[in-house]
Amino acid sequence: MIEAKNVSMKYSKKGQFALNQLSFYIDRGEFVFFVGSSGAGKSTLLKLLIRELIPSGGTLKVFNRDLGRLPKRRLPYLRRNIGMVFQDFRLIEDRTAYDNVAFAMMVIGARQREIRKRVPYALGLVGLEEKARARVCDLSGGEQQRVGLARAIANRPALIVADEPTGNLDPGTTLDIMNLLRSINLRGTTVVVATHNRDIVDRFNKRVIHLDGGTLVGDEQKGFYTHVH
Repeated sequence: MIEAKNVSMKYSKKGQFALNQLSFYIDRGEFVFFVGSSGAGKSTLLKLLIRELIPSGGTLKVFNRDLGRLPKRRLPYLRRNIGMVFQDFRLIEDRTAYDNVAFAMMVIGARQREIRKRVPYALGLVGLEEKARARVCDLSGGEQQRVGLARAIANRPALIVADEPTGNLDPGTTLDIMNLLRSINLRGTTVVVATHNRDIVDRFNKRVIHLDGGTLVGDEQKGFYTHVH
């Protein structure tokens, strides 16, 4: 699903490495946390996964495709199979929950018949059936992130990438969102979450990849911990 071999990232030729020689493999159906303090490289790594950035060195493959060599014409296919969840939601605030999820489907060319079928289903999965016609600006932060989740899963992606998805939420809502991500994972979707919330990481007992200063320093999988020197 995801294979990184000596992946490095510099934002400028003379700058420091944002990521330095990362190597790991994530199998289909896994749930993985990327953890580390601010500046550890978590967000940079996620941007590489969706090909918003191209690695400065090494090889990064997603769906067995080398992202460093992926032609621009193949980008829509890649992103069609990845659902992205953001800390700041990135929703169209003056539109309804339904419209926000439908827009994500329209962008990839889904037919209206499919949109009418999938949008209510996606909103139902995140518990927002009754808020479909509510404007996003009238929803709570937790509800807005649920819309973000519904948008991410509407196109049936094989991979969900979430960048600090609970960073702006209270503890109770944080747990709700993480439980939704876990239920999505149980349906077979691979889930990758970047977070600095150690309480959530400990509670969910999933694989944890530790970053520090752009370097992979540990890989902990359900009780098995490997320290990377």
